[in-house]
Amino acid sequence: MRKNLAVGIAAAATMALLAACGGGGDTPSAESTTTGGGSDGSGAELVIWSDAERAEAIKNAAADFEADTGATVTIVQKNFEDLRADFLSQVPTGEGPDITVGAHDWLGEFVESGVVDTLDLGDRAADFESVTLDAFTYDGQLYALPYAQEAVALIQNVDLVGDTAPATWDEMIQMATDAGFGDRPFILYTNGAEGDMYTSYAFQTSFGAPVFVQDEDGSYTSEVGMGGEGGQAYAQWIHDNGSAGTGYFTDTVDYDIGNELFATGQSPFIVQGPWTIPTYQDAGIEVAVNPIPSAGGETASPFVGVQGFYLSAQSKNALLANEFLANYVATPEAQQALYDADPRIPALTAVAEEVADDPIIAGFIASAQNGVPMPNIPEMGAVWDYWNAAQIALIKGEDPASTWTSTVSSIESAIGG
Repeated sequence: MRKNLAVGIAAAATMALLAACGGGGDTPSAESTTTGGGSDGSGAELVIWSDAERAEAIKNAAADFEADTGATVTIVQKNFEDLRADFLSQVPTGEGPDITVGAHDWLGEFVESGVVDTLDLGDRAADFESVTLDAFTYDGQLYALPYAQEAVALIQNVDLVGDTAPATWDEMIQMATDAGFGDRPFILYTNGAEGDMYTSYAFQTSFGAPVFVQDEDGSYTSEVGMGGEGGQAYAQWIHDNGSAGTGYFTDTVDYDIGNELFATGQSPFIVQGPWTIPTYQDAGIEVAVNPIPSAGGETASPFVGVQGFYLSAQSKNALLANEFLANYVATPEAQQALYDADPRIPALTAVAEEVADDPIIAGFIASAQNGVPMPNIPEMGAVWDYWNAAQIALIKGEDPASTWTSTVSSIESAIGG
């Protein structure tokens, strides 16, 4: 599944242009940041925060950087759960790192708190999966170097329904019904009675009802997009497949129950992420992975989560940090190493294509290519409780029109819209 990467691709990776840090300095040119141009980092230190898995993968790139520049790279291992809070608290004091690994949905809080600086990939932007750049874009500016992405997809039991990808919800239901699973054609993960709109978001977008509206450059606005006819149609669809309708959706499917139902062949279709595949394979299930079918007529676009490298706004070695990201992390070799350490879909298209010879990985890539970044704006934090609760209410048979209208109004009030 993993192949050696072409030297030509690696050479192309040296063509990077990243923005200067701090309060609006001049953007360093490729010549000023490329090691071949005589960059001298003697005596300088770059501090990088990472969790244990990715720290190991960063070490080779750091060793090459040290040899080429004379700088020292110190990799500090932290629990991933601590990175966000520690970065927010320590960067303003000058005690934080130059670079930290992090998730894209931290971005809004980081920008609003003034702890990260912008990057400019220039022509190199075309080498990355566009959704990964959108994920780290805020108010039209790129704030991190992406390296990995992940999204849920439709997973199906090949022995029960074959590997043909259903294009629509109705086609999927018919495939399951024909296979003898008319009572339980599909498993909707709802985190039990808590609700989980993250996993089912692709169905919502297929009705043209995004949670927030995006600008043309991919930045999320604070305008709630799931009101109107599209949102109402989606709410009606959930209701019609809950206890008041087909009964396909219940509020009893938590993570373990959903996996057990699928792994024991009690239903042929489920929407889940790549992290569940080993569970199914260990149970002897042959799986196929495909994009999520449309229920509302438009493209079903799941949330995409992206991981990347943020640059501190208080870095004392901004040019060296830029150089490290541009010429040592944004390379096929480095991104392959990161994939080998933690198998998430690479953000660099060339590496994503290399790992896509595995049909399961290819299926998740195809789903992600239909997807949109999970909103990275602070307002997203006010959405989940209302949104997830609405899913459960609709599944239980509450009136879709009033439930959805109330949910949208509550979200808009919570964010001051």
